[in-house]
Amino acid sequence: MSEKLTSIIEQLKTLTLLEAADLVKEIEQVFGVDTSVSVATVAAAMPAAGGAAPAAEEKTAFDVVLTEVPADKKIAILKIVRNVTGLGLKESKDIVDNVPKVLKEGATKEEVETIKKEIEAAGGKVTIK
Repeated sequence: MSEKLTSIIEQLKTLTLLEAADLVKEIEQVFGVDTSVSVATVAAAMPAAGGAAPAAEEKTAFDVVLTEVPADKKIAILKIVRNVTGLGLKESKDIVDNVPKVLKEGATKEEVETIKKEIEAAGGKVTIK
């Protein structure tokens, strides 16, 4: 394999799943191809090549769990929790004071990424399940 291809492969290995999905969409648009069949073929070939487990169906619903709230960041995180959950002040405070707690169940990838960014920017930590 050429040095150019090796470099591209190494860069692809560093992508997150979201970035990889965006890359596939962009390739489809730019080159006018449908990668849905090709991706399935590649996924089926991966266990033989790399010893990885077969690819499962892509998850579409996620749970966002608030796992850590630093004492000095409670108010900022409380505001985000209220906004995300639609709960009142008391209920939101109970979540922030008693972590780990589920903030949102059945959220989409986009919602999960937005919530995670907001909570982490405010100083808290979340996990995605």
